Amino acid sequence: MNPDDGYIALIINPKSGSSSNKAMVGEFREYLKDRGFSVRTHLTQSLTHAGELAARAATESECMLIAAAGGDGTIREVAHRLEGRSTPLLVIPTGTENLLGNELGFDLKTKTLVRTFEGGVVRALDLGRANGRCFTSICGFGFDGTVVRIVNEKRKGHINHLDYFWPLWQTFWGHRFPRFEIEIDGEETLDGHGMLFVGNISRYAIGLQLLHYADYSDGLLDLCFYKCRGHVHLLKHAALTVLKRHADRPDVIYRKCRTIRVRSSDAWVNTEIDGDPGPALPIDIEVVPQAVRVLVPPGAKPAGIRTRLLRMLS
Repeated sequence: MNPDDGYIALIINPKSGSSSNKAMVGEFREYLKDRGFSVRTHLTQSLTHAGELAARAATESECMLIAAAGGDGTIREVAHRLEGRSTPLLVIPTGTENLLGNELGFDLKTKTLVRTFEGGVVRALDLGRANGRCFTSICGFGFDGTVVRIVNEKRKGHINHLDYFWPLWQTFWGHRFPRFEIEIDGEETLDGHGMLFVGNISRYAIGLQLLHYADYSDGLLDLCFYKCRGHVHLLKHAALTVLKRHADRPDVIYRKCRTIRVRSSDAWVNTEIDGDPGPALPIDIEVVPQAVRVLVPPGAKPAGIRTRLLRMLS
């Protein structure tokens, strides 16, 4: 990219991120301006507004890149409105978990953004749709849906990892594992009590590799269903997931697929999409292959548990 190619639309969620993350955004903007690039900065007023800003910029031929700074919700809405567009997206992760940013190989360093911009490596990103709602990363059903609901009810602005501690503790002791009926690609049907995850990326919160074989550009979604009915079984699943030994076990069902329908006879099942409360069951999910063009760091790899924990502590 060079300054003669057009302008860069920088979309920033001002409510997302710590002061250090916001400093990273400012440093990257100054880097672009110092090298003669025209940068048009937009501050979002809501997640919907973030998507509208992206859609507007993508229709302008002189816009050569859209850079979005925010958490997973902001990135989701921007990616959704870039579906099928040729304008590439640069993710600037400033949220709490940054699920997609971590999967693409980003950290919280300005030099990584610079290396990505200068490297010019573009990959296709699949998207998912759940009852018409877009997601970039993971949908959760049951346990983590309840955790996300509790966090969201108590949220009063930017959140950090400590905000998840009591909701996790509360859910662990009070959660009842619902019975699911899961239809995969209109052919295979699974049922039983447990936890379900459907997504596009391999790693979830704190780097747990739930969807062990996921590839965000393979045109497929990955499904992982943990059969579970109590605390002991849940702890066993957690330990094996940390050790990356869960996906091929008999009490775990793992599939790659294009469409999924999820039902439950239990009306109280909570869901989540990219860390935000999701729609009520039943839910129909489909993949949108190669929907968005994203810039990624050259030679990038997803951040694992150790790396994510060190970032949290720092």
